[in-house]
Amino acid sequence: MRAVLNYCTGGTERQLAAGTIIVAEGGTSGHLFVLMQGRLEVLKGEMVVATVTEPGAVLGEMSVLLGQPHTATVRACSDAIVYEFEDAASFLEKEPGVALLIAKMLAQRLNVANTYLADLKRQYAGHGTHLAMVGEVLQSMINLPPLEVSPGSDRQSDPRM
Repeated sequence: MRAVLNYCTGGTERQLAAGTIIVAEGGTSGHLFVLMQGRLEVLKGEMVVATVTEPGAVLGEMSVLLGQPHTATVRACSDAIVYEFEDAASFLEKEPGVALLIAKMLAQRLNVANTYLADLKRQYAGHGTHLAMVGEVLQSMINLPPLEVSPGSDRQSDPRM
């Protein structure tokens, strides 16, 4: 995603101290962020699910593209610099090159998720466990109507973890 750095004009450079929340899960901002330097962590609830260190990494894109609240919290875990685009939708309309780069990144993520789920389906085929539902998940990813995604799980978290 370093190619996104070529488009980082017209935004606002923000210096972030470690611990600063950039995007809050469940909130809406309409903003798009590009990591210039530093280390960020992505959290679902209180669980860190990813660490972002690559300059050019884009944050907030799912919320902007879907017009829905942020699906995760992003927090600086070191001092960091990000470029912020306050009206991300307009920015993406004016810069179709960035929109295409983001589309490619999202397609790569989807490919990884599909590959992982297909592998789980193959490994647990015929086991009759809850993982047998992976085929249904894969099928639903193909046939999802817009804006009917409800991420999460009905399964209660294990309090020992």
